[in-house]
Amino acid sequence: MADMGKHVEGRDRDDNPVKALLTEGQSVWQDDISRQMLESGDLRRAIEQGGIRGLTSNPTIFEKAIASGTAYDEEVLRLLREGQDAPAIFETVEVQDIRDACDLFMPIYEASGGTDGFCSIEVSPGAARNAAGTRVEARRLWTAVDRPNLMVKIPGTAEGAAVIQEMLEAGINVNITLLFAIPSYEAVMEAYVTALERRHASNQPLDRVASVASFFVSRVDTAVDKLLETKIAETSDQGQQRRLRDLLGKTAIANAKLAYARFQEMFEGERFAPLRAAGAQVQRPLWASTGVKNPAYRDTVYVEELIGPDTVNTMPRPLIEAFRDHGVVRRTVDQDLDKARRTIDELGAVGIDLTAVTKQLEDEGIASFTKSYDSLIEGVESKREQMAEAVAAG
Repeated sequence: MADMGKHVEGRDRDDNPVKALLTEGQSVWQDDISRQMLESGDLRRAIEQGGIRGLTSNPTIFEKAIASGTAYDEEVLRLLREGQDAPAIFETVEVQDIRDACDLFMPIYEASGGTDGFCSIEVSPGAARNAAGTRVEARRLWTAVDRPNLMVKIPGTAEGAAVIQEMLEAGINVNITLLFAIPSYEAVMEAYVTALERRHASNQPLDRVASVASFFVSRVDTAVDKLLETKIAETSDQGQQRRLRDLLGKTAIANAKLAYARFQEMFEGERFAPLRAAGAQVQRPLWASTGVKNPAYRDTVYVEELIGPDTVNTMPRPLIEAFRDHGVVRRTVDQDLDKARRTIDELGAVGIDLTAVTKQLEDEGIASFTKSYDSLIEGVESKREQMAEAVAAG
């Protein structure tokens, strides 16, 4: 995958590969939100003209939008006067933005029969290893936003699996995030199907219970490539160097394709068949972290190599624009599975433990989002203190 080059010939604005992805069964969700985007009409245009069919958010996105800009100052001042602290201020403005975004996506939700048009809000990262805290926060956010096309983002950790099942069984839509390893993905598919089976057994409706499993992509290559580069530097054997170089940039897509194969086994199999007949949706894989980290790789590769039915790709706006300009649309996600298996086998053969890598990535992902959340709260608190001083002086 290395040295693939970044660009191909551009396209007319009317020939939009982002929209064309839907013909292959893939929805594009935007991984970004801000008050300015809502008020300016940018998000509405992205939906109506750009082919965007959903939205995801996380603390890093809100950190940039709230703490660094001025769009939220008026509301922060109002909440300050009501006596709210920094975490409460953040949650209030976050809930309002997500609720407004849900309203913009509601026509897609309704037209798709409740299978698309979702917006995601994340439980605070500090709850990722705390099942009780996740349970309380997920219910609170679901109630606060009060929209049927909301998904609550819950990390797919070992601690989160039981909570995920409980929320789905209660009819709360869940975006299961921070998935890197296939065993973790299998656990959240099991949680989803078990929740639907229990609803079905108690004669509760299935058709409007929705979930996506957010499987992270590019971070896997970043971590594995670093290990490969170290091994390349440590050997003078040219044959071994070639063997290691041949693996650069290939793990993430191979890992994701094998995860999709597990998706097909579960949701096209006998166990899910009666649930499907009763109106249940599949739990779609959502490809996250699809922006390229290595400039040597084609900038749209993590989109182009994972296209196929019943999938979502959540992209930051620069990647959406890059794919609109020069993305190639064809079904790829279930192609070359033997090659994907060989890639993973070869990693083990050269001494790279993918299980250890994905465990480290999960820990780092939680730590990164926790840091962003803490930084966000610090920024809101700083802004709150500045405004408090201004109010007192004025």
